[in-house]
Amino acid sequence: MWKIFKSKKALSPVVAAIILIAVTVAVSIAVAAWMGALTFTFMKTEAIEVLDYSWDTQNTPRTYIDLKIKNTGTGTTTINEIRANNVATSLNATATLEPGDLAWIRVTHSFTAGTRYEFTMVAASGTRFPSFIATCP
Repeated sequence: MWKIFKSKKALSPVVAAIILIAVTVAVSIAVAAWMGALTFTFMKTEAIEVLDYSWDTQNTPRTYIDLKIKNTGTGTTTINEIRANNVATSLNATATLEPGDLAWIRVTHSFTAGTRYEFTMVAASGTRFPSFIATCP
């Protein structure tokens, strides 16, 4: 019976250690790539900034304001509502902005001269962006 065990060949401990290390490195690279993909998917943020604005100069009382906005976030954002003093306004169109994009949005409302308006933009996802304040001339 001792001859049966003596004739069997096995891997040397060095070869076995190298195989275990190679498998461990391969699995860790796969897990790191998977976690990296998850991080980029979940880390997209929505952020909109008002860069400039222009009031209606042709009508009295003012009927619209044009807002120049920029997507400063890392994800695509769609603006589908702008509220003036917490009252819904009309938009000329919804704006879908990729990261870094600029757009002009016309907000139509019955504005009163001398009144201070607080504009709040609401994304399609429900995110409310920091308010922008302007006084109607």
